[in-house]
Amino acid sequence: MQRFDVCNGDADGLCAVVQWRLHDPSPATLVTGLKRDIALLDRVQASAGDEVLVCDVAMQRNAQALRRLLELGARVRYFDHHAQGEVPQHPLLEAHLDLGAEVCSSVLMDRYLQGEHRAWAAVGAYGDNLAPVADRLCDDLKLDAEQRARLRRLGEAINYNAYGDVESDVHIAPAKLYEILIEYADPLELLVRETIADELDRLRRDDLQHAADIAPRRLDAHASVLLLPDAAWSRRVIGVVANELANANPQRAHAVLKPRDVHGWVVSVRAPLAAPQGADALCQRFGGAGRAAAAGIDHLPAADVDRFIEEFAAASWG
Repeated sequence: MQRFDVCNGDADGLCAVVQWRLHDPSPATLVTGLKRDIALLDRVQASAGDEVLVCDVAMQRNAQALRRLLELGARVRYFDHHAQGEVPQHPLLEAHLDLGAEVCSSVLMDRYLQGEHRAWAAVGAYGDNLAPVADRLCDDLKLDAEQRARLRRLGEAINYNAYGDVESDVHIAPAKLYEILIEYADPLELLVRETIADELDRLRRDDLQHAADIAPRRLDAHASVLLLPDAAWSRRVIGVVANELANANPQRAHAVLKPRDVHGWVVSVRAPLAAPQGADALCQRFGGAGRAAAAGIDHLPAADVDRFIEEFAAASWG
């Protein structure tokens, strides 16, 4: 029997798998990628009797590949909080799905494992910009303010490392980063023994400073729109900037765009933290996807940018 662990390469996906493999340290092949590598189940070559763990990968975008794996006889455990479309009814599928605004895949895994590796769930939640949720997990662990700040820094650093168009954009490939994370049952110990979090945090802050020097395309009490140039730093920082803006201005919705090519843009959207609903619905109208609080568009045609900005600025949230 083969085992496959499939996850988004951001903090939420990696930390969900870390929890599972600390719980069940059986050998498994990791299938992951950068933040926008979503169609990951296409890469899984499983057979009858194999086990596939899927974390933080949108079922809607992997529906055909999921059905293929189930029809081949693979057993699939699925943990996710993105739009799922029609969920297959199949005896080999064990689905743990929740689209709530205060849920991420690491939290779903934490629920399933009944808090067995809750500190890693907190790291994943911090990385997914769910600080209040992560703080509640830290409450259960009785962690002090300094320990929480360190876990938050780790989560945000892991999440930052997932953004880029190609692996050469990021500091360390998500699969290589996972090999470091899985060595530690306690993420606080990792922070003592490894330098990777400090390295990623330093790079993250440098990239954020580049973004801070750019004036918004649109800014009012309800919405902000930031257009980034096409550069390696902007490819790394697009999602991080959106999270930083959302945290700094919780009453305002935020959209960050960067060129994908001469014909279109990549878009990262955050609903106001004070009313975290509607980002997915807006992005779906332009061919994107995501969840209620945070969503994106992989390719917004250049001709649609002005229309997107107008609809984004006029959107109702919550």
